[in-house]
Amino acid sequence: MKNLIMVAVFALLTSAAVAQEKLPVIVPYNYLDIRELYLDTSNHHTAMRPKLHTDTSAMYTEPYTTKRSWVHRKLFDEHLLEFRNEDYNVFIDFLPDFQIGKSKDGSRTNWLNTRGASIQANIGTKFYFESYFYENQGKFPLYLDQYIRKQDIVPGQGGIKSYSGGKAFDFNMASALLSYTPIKYLTIDMGYGQNFIGDGYRSLILSDIQFSYPYLKLTANLGKVQYTSMWAQFMDKHSKNFATAYDDLGYYKKWGVFHFLDWNVSKRLTIGLFDAVIWPDADSSGRKRGFDWSYMNPIIFLRSAEFSEGSSDNALVGLNAKFKLLPKTTVYGQLVLDEFKLKEVFKGKGWWANKQAWQLGVKSFDLFNVKKLDIQAEYNAVRPYTYSYKSTLINYEHYNQSLAHPLGANFQEVLGIATYRYKRWYGRGQLLYSRYGDDPNPATNYGHDISKPYTTHPNEYGNYIGQGVKTNLYYAQGTIAYIFNPKYNLRVETSLAYRKLSNSLNKSDDLIFNIGLRASFRQFYYDF
Repeated sequence: MKNLIMVAVFALLTSAAVAQEKLPVIVPYNYLDIRELYLDTSNHHTAMRPKLHTDTSAMYTEPYTTKRSWVHRKLFDEHLLEFRNEDYNVFIDFLPDFQIGKSKDGSRTNWLNTRGASIQANIGTKFYFESYFYENQGKFPLYLDQYIRKQDIVPGQGGIKSYSGGKAFDFNMASALLSYTPIKYLTIDMGYGQNFIGDGYRSLILSDIQFSYPYLKLTANLGKVQYTSMWAQFMDKHSKNFATAYDDLGYYKKWGVFHFLDWNVSKRLTIGLFDAVIWPDADSSGRKRGFDWSYMNPIIFLRSAEFSEGSSDNALVGLNAKFKLLPKTTVYGQLVLDEFKLKEVFKGKGWWANKQAWQLGVKSFDLFNVKKLDIQAEYNAVRPYTYSYKSTLINYEHYNQSLAHPLGANFQEVLGIATYRYKRWYGRGQLLYSRYGDDPNPATNYGHDISKPYTTHPNEYGNYIGQGVKTNLYYAQGTIAYIFNPKYNLRVETSLAYRKLSNSLNKSDDLIFNIGLRASFRQFYYDF
């Protein structure tokens, strides 16, 4: 907060020389406005996010501002603090998330008390900066409460401390991004946050469901081709006994390198190729390895080829594709190969190490010619043991959450989402059904929990999606919101969610109601 105040004071002191002409505002796309890229007649690179753009809604309109009071403008149309001139833009906001609700399972009163702050700035059109911080206390529905206590994290929001005599949790979250575009062909990002690769609601390649992590990302744009290399550091929170190298240094670390080549083949078709390698910062004995500088090589699939020759690191390859079927309808999909032997696939005997995942979806905008009525349908499937490895020091996971899908592996899922916006009203409905195979006890591993070592698989052959304790998950949620201020998504929101989980070991049935005053464009994934 001290740094935010210093920036605000500096901007106030320099605002005396404000010129009439304003610098364009540069901001990342959010989940509400990225639809614009799919509706454009041009074929854009949409898979890699966050993605910056020029916010045309932020054009300076002097006649409008003089007709409204300061209170009205700040509540409905502007950031809390705005400093704009021909050289830079600075925006500072207070981000509340105050919710209260009730859930049937356990007859619980749920609540959330979040105080957040943000600063966004662009200097010229080449440099963008943002920083967010949230301090939270909350009490969650029973299924989330059980998950939080088991994993020692709030999904997507980091570690916890006990609050209110152990009945609730205290947690905080921060993120930041520095983005620099020295030339139009190259963008350099340094961040502490999440990334997303894909066109769906889920991503089986790299998702944004987990806690923040540090990363460096280079993106080159060469005509119809966009190429991204990213290096990131993750944390293994499962390891409780720290080795010598990690005394007083917190959790074990691990590293990841990601390459994504996105090619707009035509005005309708885009094909993206992906690879990733995860390697440990130190082994279980504490022997330090650190960052492997050989992974600075930006050539896609190079390290995956070395993996096939015996490398001990965890490598994945994948495909992302989209096709504009109609002007306002896009079909998309993903394919991920973890470990793969073609002859074993053709044998059809369910070899445990045939670890694959696939996605197929469609999104349609302005359905029935109703402006801003959008729908999305998606199917996801992940074979057993995908994303897992010999230990959590090297699996596809960060801070006790998958880097891909919140259900881990060994599941099939279908979901549908409909959204509608009318003026400042926003409505959203979601239906989800998933079937997965759970483990009957902690010692058994049928491939659902990616934190378990795949070396403990009980069967060499005969493995299939849904093996183990057959579990059915139903989730439905409806949300209605009135958006006071679209600049930082300040809104009054109410939602009703239904969740049912059933298998031979456990049954739960919950109805969850929430109402509150919320802000920011954060997305949390509690639909698991």
